[in-house]
Amino acid sequence: MARIIGIDLGTTNSCASIVEHGQPRVIPSSKGYQTIPSVVGFTPSDELLVGHDAVRQSLINPENTIYGAKRLMGRKYSSRIVQDVKQAFHYQIVEGRHGEVEVIGNGRPFTVPEVSALILREIRKVAVEYLHDEEIQAVITCPAYFNDRQRFAVKEAGRLAGLEVVRIINEPTAAALAYGYRKGIERKIVVYDLGGGTFDVSVMDLGKDVYQVLSTNGDTFLGGVDFDNRIIEQVVDRFEKATRINLMGDRIALQRLKAAAEEAKKELSLRSESEINLPFIATGSEGPLNLSVTVKREELEQWVGGLVDKTIDICQFALDAKKLLPNEIDEVVLVGGQTRMPLIWEKVRSFFGRSPSKGVHPEEVVALGAAIMADILSRGETGVLLLDVVPLSIGLALPGGRFKKIILRNSTTPIKKTEVFTTSKDNQKSVAITVLQGENPKVEENEVLSHFAFTGLPPHKKGQLKIEVTFAVDTDGILTVSARDQSSGKKITTVVNPKTSVSPAA
Repeated sequence: MARIIGIDLGTTNSCASIVEHGQPRVIPSSKGYQTIPSVVGFTPSDELLVGHDAVRQSLINPENTIYGAKRLMGRKYSSRIVQDVKQAFHYQIVEGRHGEVEVIGNGRPFTVPEVSALILREIRKVAVEYLHDEEIQAVITCPAYFNDRQRFAVKEAGRLAGLEVVRIINEPTAAALAYGYRKGIERKIVVYDLGGGTFDVSVMDLGKDVYQVLSTNGDTFLGGVDFDNRIIEQVVDRFEKATRINLMGDRIALQRLKAAAEEAKKELSLRSESEINLPFIATGSEGPLNLSVTVKREELEQWVGGLVDKTIDICQFALDAKKLLPNEIDEVVLVGGQTRMPLIWEKVRSFFGRSPSKGVHPEEVVALGAAIMADILSRGETGVLLLDVVPLSIGLALPGGRFKKIILRNSTTPIKKTEVFTTSKDNQKSVAITVLQGENPKVEENEVLSHFAFTGLPPHKKGQLKIEVTFAVDTDGILTVSARDQSSGKKITTVVNPKTSVSPAA
């Protein structure tokens, strides 16, 4: 029987986990590392490097070092988000054959699931070495606010890595499992999950063996790297004022500064100031120039205050969705390394009127929850019930550019909803169906999940032909859409696929 492991596929770091002797733990690599950097590199001699080795060569080879790929997972190249952020990455981002995002490594294009698969393959290798077992399945975590295309891309990455993904579990739900499993906890909690690249908040009701998500909200482009970027922007500005040299066009200098900014940020969680010293960062008219900047904690808090306030606004939206007040929450669980920042701790304490829980390890809790879920599935335990929700409404495009919501956000999964539509013209032989996800009433402001055509319809007067469209979201959060002609019984089904917007299966 195949072993099932948990995998936390993170923006910055990833790891494998498993339950041993009744306790969840992160699986260490043979070199003693608890986590693997979510980084892939291609050397000039075309050697593939993953994890720590890829990070080590990133300073001299930034254009062929792929990091932060999770932020691009399941996204269309044409999306506003991709266009806004692609200049922030040091590697090249291009449009793929089907409009998806691709990245360039040593002149070759790779889809984002292919890059993530290289990281997952390395994690699988760590697990195989530790367990001495080649037959491995996986529970993989993803942000609660990932849409359907992004979730499908995570499953595709697992498949490409040679892993059977038996379950996709939301990161906050995994954290809640690690927090409450077998502890008899019955309370309302908020999981505040600020990772390297994404922010999620989930309001949950924990019963004896029931973990019910009441509402979720988030931002898949708000995370620790944005805090790093605030430091980089300020340091670059200071350096330019002192030397009249702008480092933004120097990829190697920026890569060095990126690493230094992250270290300074971590140090400022423990101390009141931090020094950034980078010798020979640039060359001026009189020779090499060194960068030396002191950053104070209060300065950093000013630079990132807007980002922290945005997370609190998102918490308010999640509470409003269930008409809850902050003081009605019994416990706040902080997840993600960025939550170690004192400003975040203080803002969360002030908003909820209570200090966050200290009962979980913020950087390991998601992986440990994935391990618990893997163990539950391995043992066939049926007493634990996870009730997650659809993070964003799902529906159809209607004439006039209108969006018709079929499954509303925060609906408990699994869920199935059916709506009946009709034709708008006489003798109409086909119906184009565009599946969307989002909250805006205008079609163009939502994410297009799929286009497909229902063809071969019998001729009828307009309005007489009845077509049932059924949306079903499973426990992984993956969407299936089917359309059925009531008169003939003809039916087609499509599962959203990140490689192409049309994927019919009869």
